[in-house]
Amino acid sequence: MPYKFIVSGSGSLELKEKIHESLVGRKRLFELSTITFEEFINHRTDYRYEENLADFLAIEKDRAQLLLSEYMHFGGYPRIVTAAEQHEKRLLIDEIHRSVLEKDIAYLLKLDKPEVFSALMKILAGQVGQLLNYSEMASTLNVSFATVKKYLWYAQKIFLVELIRPYARNVRKEISKSPVPYFWDLGFRNYALGLFGHLESPAEKGFVFENLVFLLLKEKIRFKAANLHYWRTKDKAEVDFVIEAGKRRIPVEVKYKALKGDKVPVSLRSFIDRYHPERAYIVNLDLSKTLRINKTTLVFMPFYELLRQTAVL
Repeated sequence: MPYKFIVSGSGSLELKEKIHESLVGRKRLFELSTITFEEFINHRTDYRYEENLADFLAIEKDRAQLLLSEYMHFGGYPRIVTAAEQHEKRLLIDEIHRSVLEKDIAYLLKLDKPEVFSALMKILAGQVGQLLNYSEMASTLNVSFATVKKYLWYAQKIFLVELIRPYARNVRKEISKSPVPYFWDLGFRNYALGLFGHLESPAEKGFVFENLVFLLLKEKIRFKAANLHYWRTKDKAEVDFVIEAGKRRIPVEVKYKALKGDKVPVSLRSFIDRYHPERAYIVNLDLSKTLRINKTTLVFMPFYELLRQTAVL
């Protein structure tokens, strides 16, 4: 039939399942996220530097920090980005939050305890970049282990959070170990903790900055044969992200600091000594520098360099 149907929705699981069952081989799925960091900066700069955005931010460092701070505080929901006043942004994120709970959770998914789902989002928001303990969450929420896993699955399917698994050569070990959560929108994460527009402590900013780097890396590997993991060992050595692309392993450490020196974190050096990657990265606020550690090229990279097409991969 010479017809094309465009069917849209906010992550409706019922709709996706029906399309999956009836249109195998005859459909394409397009997933639209909230406004990315790159799109946000282009919007704020009237697209004047679209072709050389990283160069512009490298020169206009004060402007880069202001744009970074705004995006980290408020995220990328389109109506929030275009709202002029912080009070209006707050009203909008409250409306979005209630819509998610009342429409996607209570109505579409027919969960009988949306308040538990809301509490789970708050727990996840407070554990960005940290290992999840399912049993502990179940005890805190006073629900079963199975309910926690089910609600986490729903949270991923409606694009609120994503869980990344540890890097391990043994796939069975990778699956069995605890995941780490990140949010698809920084503003939604902040709102869940009552921090929307009010990130003050360096620690909180550090978690949100790490979440932002996660989003930037996800954009980098989109449509590529690559996966994103974290790395932890029994002796507590850890690297924030490991990009696995074929046989390549690319470790990425995140530092919410304007680094002055080129000190290499012990855990990152441990990963380099164990796996000998061709390249490794330390994403930070400002320092740009390259070192050699044996056969590995270690790059200290300002966050805005991730906006370049050739960055990392």
